[in-house]
Amino acid sequence: MKKSLIALAFGTLGLGIAEFTMMGILPYVAQDLGISIPVAGHLISAYALGVCCGAPMLILARKRPLKQTLLALVLLMIIGNLCASAAPNYWVLMAGRFISGLPHGAYFGVASIVAGKLADEGKGSEAVSIMIAGMTVANLFGVPLGTSLSHTISWRVTFLLVVFWGLITLYYIYRWVPQVENLKDNGFKGQFRFLKSPAPWLILGATALGNGGVFCWYSYVNPMLTEISGFQTSSMTALVVLAGFGMVVGNLVGGRMSDRYTPGKVGTVVQGMIGVVLLLLFFFSPNPWCAAILMTLCTAGLFAVSSPEQVLIIRVAPGGEMLGGACVQIAFNLGNAVGAYAGGLAVSEGYRYPALCGVPFAFIGLLLFLIFYKKYQHKF
Repeated sequence: MKKSLIALAFGTLGLGIAEFTMMGILPYVAQDLGISIPVAGHLISAYALGVCCGAPMLILARKRPLKQTLLALVLLMIIGNLCASAAPNYWVLMAGRFISGLPHGAYFGVASIVAGKLADEGKGSEAVSIMIAGMTVANLFGVPLGTSLSHTISWRVTFLLVVFWGLITLYYIYRWVPQVENLKDNGFKGQFRFLKSPAPWLILGATALGNGGVFCWYSYVNPMLTEISGFQTSSMTALVVLAGFGMVVGNLVGGRMSDRYTPGKVGTVVQGMIGVVLLLLFFFSPNPWCAAILMTLCTAGLFAVSSPEQVLIIRVAPGGEMLGGACVQIAFNLGNAVGAYAGGLAVSEGYRYPALCGVPFAFIGLLLFLIFYKKYQHKF
């Protein structure tokens, strides 16, 4: 495996810890700052808002060398998390979370292009999946570690962990990632020209709805596993690690299969699998073994579809590749937010129902993928 791709994965690992650990440390933050947990939940939204606002920044960086842009984005990640770790009050922490989110989508957009340029011939999707692998490892090890540090020491140490990892990432991107050929500058308007075609909208729609379907259920996976499946609370750490393992395996398999077949075909098949698994979760979640297996399959599908989406959006965005790559992360976060909200409405019927609520999201995402595959895959 190329060291340059590992360096890129270091960046997504830091971003993954910064994004997802907040969900596990909300009670500690709320208690320390004297706010309610629902109010503390706005800190998750602040990061997502940063992701959405940060992506358009790439238009300003379109003339800069790609490696230089990566280093600047990692530096911004460090500044945001350093601000969060030292925040004396809620509003400063909110600002730190917003700044932390700014480089997220932009980093994925630039790193996807760099990974593709560094890949061996015919291995572009696999290279992108290696870059994305940091996000899955964050869910497997980083998030449990951050939650544990918050419990034993302080939630501030969790953000300092991201700062420390960001410094390591900065060093290894500087050392291991070579200068690559810059993208052709098509001017300001040229960055948006790809949005006139239906193809990128199909990919972005499939991303938002597909992820929304999963997060209808995954946002409430803890109470489902304890209240419906009958797992003890003490088992949740092991189950979270199992879900993270599914993400790691799914991501790597999705990238490799996309090179062997096509990203459109792999995305379509995996999206259909996610819809079926969510439906099975609704019916079989009372059985603990079935619930654990189906949970792992669903989290595997969530990331098995990620590298095909990231690769496809770059291919269908000529002249606006960086913006397109970042837009996938906006769609991902939008899907998370809408899915969590819709799943919350379904919770009133019982903790099995968020999975059922996610089924139509997943199947509409499948329909969009299928339309893309039938009409546009052969062009790319």
